Amino acid sequence: MKISPRILPALLLCLLTFSASAETPEEKGLAIATQADKRDSGFGDYTNDVKMILKNKQGQESVREIRSRTLEVENDGDKSLTIFDEPRDVQGTALLSFTHKEGPDDQWLYLPALKRVKRIASDNKSGPFMGSEFAYEDITSQEVDKYTYKFLRDDQLDGMDVFVFERYPRDENSGYTRQIVWLDKEHYKERKIEFYDRKNSLMKTLLLSDYQLHNDQFWRAHEMNMENHQTGKSTRLLQSNYTFGAGLTDRDFDQNSLKRAR
Repeated sequence: MKISPRILPALLLCLLTFSASAETPEEKGLAIATQADKRDSGFGDYTNDVKMILKNKQGQESVREIRSRTLEVENDGDKSLTIFDEPRDVQGTALLSFTHKEGPDDQWLYLPALKRVKRIASDNKSGPFMGSEFAYEDITSQEVDKYTYKFLRDDQLDGMDVFVFERYPRDENSGYTRQIVWLDKEHYKERKIEFYDRKNSLMKTLLLSDYQLHNDQFWRAHEMNMENHQTGKSTRLLQSNYTFGAGLTDRDFDQNSLKRAR
C-alpha cells in the first residue's frame, strides 16, 4: 500500500502523539528521576561545612558543627564522610557511607569515646542519625535504581512549575513505604519531599531551599529543613563553603579515614 506524500506529515504527527500519550506514569516518573540524576553527574568531588540545628517539641535548640566530604564513583553511588567538630560531646564522631546503585549501602560510624568503628546494619538504616530527624538512609545519595516511580501530576510550588511523583524504595529494610517528591522543572532539583512510614502514614516533610549554583553547573541546596510530624521535632541543615575539585581520592574514604578524621 502506498501512502500519499500529502498525508504523511499528518500520519507522523498522529504516531508521535500516540507515542507520547502511551508513556505510562511509571515510565514518566522514571524518566524525570533519570534526567535529574544526569544533570548532577560529573561533579567529581567536593567538601562543604554544615550547621545542624536540632529542635525538640518544646522549641529548644541545640547546634552541631559538621564537615562533609563527597566523592563521585563511576558506575556506582557516591562515597561520603561526615565529621562532627562541635559540641564537645560529639567531637570526632564520623560517619562513612558508600552508596551503591544496587543492593544495600555500606555505612560505618566511628565513636571516639569507644575508639572503635561500628558498622550500621542494613536493618538499622531507618534509625535516626545522631539524634536528628534524618535517618541513616536519608543521608546517602539517592540513586535512581534504588526506587520505582510513578508520575502524579504537574503542579506549582511557591510559584515554581514542578513535577510531582512518587518513588517507592526497593530496599525491604527501608523505613518508608513511599516518598512524594516535588521537583522543579527548570533545574530538576528537589524542592519538597514527603516521607510515609511503614504504616503508610505521613511521617516527615523535607523542604530544600536557597539553591546556589557552583562551578556554573552544579546546584546545591544551602538550607534543608526536615520536620517530623509524628514527634514534633525538626532538624535544619545550613550548608556552606562548598569547594568542588578538592582532590579527594578513595583513600580519603577508607575505614581508617574515620579514625584519622580531624
